[in-house]
Amino acid sequence: MSRTFFISAGEASGEHYGALLIEELKRRLTAAGQTATFFGMGGERMVAAGLDRVVRSEDMAVMGITEVVRHLPRIYGEFRKLKRAIRARRPGVAVLIDFPDIHFKLAEELHRLGVPVVFFVSPQLWAWKKHRIKLVQKYVTRMLVIFPFEEAFYRERGVEAEFVGHPLAELPLPDISREQFAAQNGLDPAATWIGLLPGSRTKEIRANLPEMLEAARLLERAASGAKAHDDFDALMRGFKPPPPSEPPIPSENDRAEAHGTFGYQFIVPLASTLNGEQRAEVKAIVEAAGSGLPIRLVEDARAALFHARASVVASGTATVEAALIGNPFVVVYRVSPLTYAIAKRVVTVPHVAMVNLIAGKRAVPELIQNDFTAAKIVQQIEGLLPDGAPRESMKKELRAVGESLRSRRAGDAHEKAGAIGRVAAITLELLERL
Repeated sequence: MSRTFFISAGEASGEHYGALLIEELKRRLTAAGQTATFFGMGGERMVAAGLDRVVRSEDMAVMGITEVVRHLPRIYGEFRKLKRAIRARRPGVAVLIDFPDIHFKLAEELHRLGVPVVFFVSPQLWAWKKHRIKLVQKYVTRMLVIFPFEEAFYRERGVEAEFVGHPLAELPLPDISREQFAAQNGLDPAATWIGLLPGSRTKEIRANLPEMLEAARLLERAASGAKAHDDFDALMRGFKPPPPSEPPIPSENDRAEAHGTFGYQFIVPLASTLNGEQRAEVKAIVEAAGSGLPIRLVEDARAALFHARASVVASGTATVEAALIGNPFVVVYRVSPLTYAIAKRVVTVPHVAMVNLIAGKRAVPELIQNDFTAAKIVQQIEGLLPDGAPRESMKKELRAVGESLRSRRAGDAHEKAGAIGRVAAITLELLERL
């Protein structure tokens, strides 16, 4: 027997979950002697996992109110392609991952056709657009959430919801050594590495990366000035430095190096959903705004966070990754003035960063919109680089956040399979009801 699934994801994090889900569904169905086909929207990872792609997720990933309006004709054309595919292929069940602006419309079409809808990764209705809860109540069969406070929000409003745990909380820490990562990416393992994560969409990269690079320049300038001052003091004291020797290579991620001893290097991970043209644009931004700085573009964001001393991270999934890995960081974000003005009027939560919402307090600094300046980034991140109370306090807060993101389904048969396994199990349960 062959089963047909519609699976759709629109951004880098959701696309990653989509690929894992396809692999888990295939594994379970194969064990049951069944086959499956998957079609929908996704990126290269979902295609590699077995998705028959109708629409590329990278063609739909825009941000903000003004940005969506500008790209509306293209978005609508791609949306119609998805609707035609759904009507033609009639899936047994659909899994929509985050990306609410498109997926609520698709949920309506799927519901009209009698297709059960699993919505995995809740849109932030608890923060704004609470009126859209009516769409969930009407068109979504099961809402599967990855943050613990979301389950109660939906259940109180009559939605069948479940906290399945956060998929990222179940991933093992990167096993690549610092030396291996350095060799792969042309880095000096003795330097102090700082991660710069500007986001996964072109528009947010344009908005965030230049200011991050300016902060990197200020940090580099300060470190160079401090070194020159130390050298001058040594000469004035008549101190003759010994011949240079090869510095020892630290073997631990969180080593207690002195701030700036071997200089800074800055790591910019490239999101997997960026196409060739978008990657070229990132490189152009780095060459223009980061000229002369020791910057490396890398492919593995998790390894970058694991080995960086601290990071500057655009608000989004990467902040959760940084928290789970235990990398101290500063949250930044900037959108168009119109988008921000509207958001200020409708957003009802006390924090922007998901890590702070989970913690229920300001566990990590937030520099949003006009507060997002290079000088303020430097002010916040300098205290996180050396060992001491600020760094250790943040690492303690991040550990607590990480623990809260792991599901507590004690004794459940699906617990060992984690969040993706639970989503797969619920998806198959709905399929069997038909």
